[in-house]
Amino acid sequence: IKSANRLPRFATLTTREREVLKMLAEGQSVKEIACDLNLSVKTVEAHKFNLMRKLDIHNKAQLWMPRVPDGIFM
Repeated sequence: IKSANRLPRFATLTTREREVLKMLAEGQSVKEIACDLNLSVKTVEAHKFNLMRKLDIHNKAQLWMPRVPDGIFM
């Protein structure tokens, strides 16, 4: 039930937050994401914090759980 409520919240994510979420879900570290996107580690951490807040995620493990339908990142 709780995961069904995440789809509308997903719509509130910025393009960059979606990009960071996708990369985290693919198993990349914050440092790797920062390097790939030419951002500072602190900026990526801020994006991660914001998307966790927006998606009502309370721990890092939930970032890697498949909570949204396939293709949502496309």
